[in-house]
Amino acid sequence: MDKLFERLSIKPNNIKYYNTAFQHSSYVNENHLKNDYERLEFLGDAVLELVMSDYLYKNMNVEEGDMTKLRASYVCENALYEYSTFLGLSEFIKVGHGEEIDGGRFKKVIMADIFEALMGAIYLDLGFLTVKKVILDITVPFIENPNIVFFNDYKSALQEFVQTEQRSLIYNIISESGPAHNKSFTSEVRIDDIVYGVGTAGSKKEAEQEAAKDALKKLAIK
Repeated sequence: MDKLFERLSIKPNNIKYYNTAFQHSSYVNENHLKNDYERLEFLGDAVLELVMSDYLYKNMNVEEGDMTKLRASYVCENALYEYSTFLGLSEFIKVGHGEEIDGGRFKKVIMADIFEALMGAIYLDLGFLTVKKVILDITVPFIENPNIVFFNDYKSALQEFVQTEQRSLIYNIISESGPAHNKSFTSEVRIDDIVYGVGTAGSKKEAEQEAAKDALKKLAIK
């Protein structure tokens, strides 16, 4: 893990945080360990949102709604997966035997979660100013590259269309599958109680975005 610390330009104090950050629940269960990365992921998610909110507020003169959309685009699953890939985090992820066979170390949802867990570990170990610098060093080059688009807010686009047409809009999670540590969700979106789109992803929010994207295709809205 030393080469990762070199990439991040940090000198850890407590290596236990980082070991935990890379331990998937399947690995923890298989090896009878105590902690997986999920609590650190929760913390890292909040830290990441704060750092990105602060950056956007200070560097982009846009309205609150636009800042919300911009922030979402740089903390969404696709973006986190790209940051994780950029850092080569799959090399350090520990998963159980079955998950390893299934390619778990390279799954988008796991790699995205690991990035957040790592940020949580850095925050606990080295403090806010250090994790802020790490996050900005990684994300700002992506933000400043106009050719990189991680995410389109399909739900907002669909909502705007429905409001214009004065039609009702509702999302439903219609199925869940997979083990607790690697669930897959399928969402449908109904307009005036007619199903217009269906989407599947590793989280409920992403599944709803995929459903909205599907609906927009059918409605021929770009």
